[in-house]
Amino acid sequence: MAPPVFTLKRSKDGQYYFNLHAANNEIILTSPRYRMRGVALNGIIMVKDHAETDQYYERLPSGDQHYFVLRSGDGQVLGTSERYTTRAARDKGIEAVKRCAPEAEIREELDA
Repeated sequence: MAPPVFTLKRSKDGQYYFNLHAANNEIILTSPRYRMRGVALNGIIMVKDHAETDQYYERLPSGDQHYFVLRSGDGQVLGTSERYTTRAARDKGIEAVKRCAPEAEIREELDA
């Protein structure tokens, strides 16, 4: 298995976003879109800083599925998870972010 990694990417409309990949390469968190690369990189730093603190996670339903949002201290969305079929699976996703984000390397994949 590869180490956890943040991949910084540029969308077709020129905005930047990142994904946090677990060691099995599955995406466990996706950021909002940012207009500037530096702001997206700052978002990664904020995820690393906030990931281990449970109070920054908002656990949410989406129909019959579940997901979570990681927020900054002022409520800004730092990242959103995929949809999970159970609360237990969602909670495992949160634990994966807590475990992976602080040590994850940053890889830029900016070629559109």
